[in-house]
Amino acid sequence: MSSSEFPRHSMLRRQFIQLSALAAGGVLAGGFTLPAHAAATSDESKMTNNKLSHTPRFAYVGSRTTKERNARGVGITVYRYAPETGACTLVQTLNELVNPSFLTFDHSQTHLYCVHGDLTEVSSFAIDAKTGELTKLNTVGTQGKNPVHLSVDPTGKFLAVANYATGGFAIFPIQDDGSLGELAHLESLPGETGPHKVEQSSSHPHMIPFDPSGRFLVIPDKGLDGVFVYRVQQNNAKYGATQVSMVKAREGSGPRHVVFTPAGKNAYVVNELDSSVTGYTYDPEQGSLKPQEIVSTLPSNFTGNSRAAAIVMAPSGKYLYVSNRGHDSVTTFALENNGAFAAKAHTPSKGRKPRFMNLTPDGKHLFVANEETDTIVGFDVDQASGALAANGQVIKTGSPVCMIFKTV
Repeated sequence: MSSSEFPRHSMLRRQFIQLSALAAGGVLAGGFTLPAHAAATSDESKMTNNKLSHTPRFAYVGSRTTKERNARGVGITVYRYAPETGACTLVQTLNELVNPSFLTFDHSQTHLYCVHGDLTEVSSFAIDAKTGELTKLNTVGTQGKNPVHLSVDPTGKFLAVANYATGGFAIFPIQDDGSLGELAHLESLPGETGPHKVEQSSSHPHMIPFDPSGRFLVIPDKGLDGVFVYRVQQNNAKYGATQVSMVKAREGSGPRHVVFTPAGKNAYVVNELDSSVTGYTYDPEQGSLKPQEIVSTLPSNFTGNSRAAAIVMAPSGKYLYVSNRGHDSVTTFALENNGAFAAKAHTPSKGRKPRFMNLTPDGKHLFVANEETDTIVGFDVDQASGALAANGQVIKTGSPVCMIFKTV
């Protein structure tokens, strides 16, 4: 395996889960009987699933805290989460943190990392497996200003951070204890700015996820109206990134966040400034995006001001959800097998400025963070139609802007 390639852990895991599900009872679809040892494996899988069902589940919420943002948040709050109902019970509050505006886990979910929005730092935490509580490990400088997003590479050894204000990204090694080491790679994003004088005065990368193959970073740049793709290379403790493509978005659209279908062959980018979603085909071998269509996130009869924010993909790959700040809604898109998509519904977010939202890992609940009204509102997700229905679960916390779920 070359230094730029990583094992496709998620694909192998999905295949194992699918086989385990089929093996229940020892009979595969079509009437074929599994060997005895395979049936035994199925029994072991049942025991594992039963154990997981009793494993404590936790949710972590990041909030803005500064006067400059007119924020009312308290840092990071930890909740015990009940998958069956979506109910959340407060466990811990870390109120000494400034603007922990985006959070992520390592792959084992034993550590959590957060950016400090508007500042120049990122922090690491250890997670207590039984209580879910966080213990801070360290904080390092991001070598740029206003870090807004971060993600862990497929090997679990490096953390990528997008620096919004200074137009670039940084990569840091993750130490054996989960803390962050010194800078491994720093990159600036080149290109011409968009027409919006305030929002597009320079490069503004807003997200930095790895693609499903793990070989590329895909970076929507709101300031440059484009989506960058960088090939990553790891060689022992060294880590590098080389640009392989950049696709221009519609002028003035402001690409913000990106999600992929489970198969990794299609990508969808939410454009903040013109409230739209662009659908792309994606070549995972070359790291290239090809635009297919662009669809508004707003109803055709809406004439007010609004900006799109969060975008999430249902685990099934059949539905896409986008939040609208101004219209204060969540748009549900239905996806076709060929990647085409269309808006099906606009559901009120039950609050103002839904900056962030996230599906629970099983896809049965959607939590929408209404930053301006200090609430996170829970919705049930109809698995057949993708429709949303408020379920009465409301978390009251100041200026919420991120929520992630621990499942292991």
